[in-house]
Parts: sequence; structure tokens; C-alpha cells
Amino acid sequence: MSYTIRLARPAAKALERLDQSTEGRVRTRLRELADDPFDPRLSKPLVGVEGLRSSRIGGWRVLFTVNEAERAVYVVAIRPRGEAYRRLND
Repeated sequence: MSYTIRLARPAAKALERLDQSTEGRVRTRLRELADDPFDPRLSKPLVGVEGLRSSRIGGWRVLFTVNEAERAVYVVAIRPRGEAYRRLND
């Protein structure tokens, strides 16, 4: 049984602003995460930030949490690698 993908407003806006090929790659990754967000080939837990995971797509990162009770993946942010991990503890 797969998970539902839910995008936070900043993540949805970032996805809309991506170029077409990058957007396609990110959408493909989101579908893969819906099947298994804990697959170690697709994502890793972030050290020092409880419950947050990261998925790498080239130079971009998808930051998300997983709610097992709702079977949902909440995408918090889609950011370039250089900016992805800033302001996580705010």
C-alpha cells in the first residue's frame, strides 16, 4: 500500500519554478517515495533533525517527514543542495 504525497506551500511553489526536466525528475522521485519513503536508495534520515528525511535528485534535495498513521509523506521543502539544510532548526 502506497503513501499519499502532500506538499507544503513552499515546496509546491519551488516545484512550479523548476525547469521542465528537473521538475519531471522530482515528480518521478515523489512517486517513488510514495511507494516506499524509507528505501535507503531513495532517502536518508537527517542527523540532528528528528523525523526529517532527505532525498537527492541531482543538485536538488527533497526534505520530508513521514506520518505512518495517515500513510502520508509531507514534503516540507524542495531546495538546491547548497540551501537545502540551512534554517532546519528554526
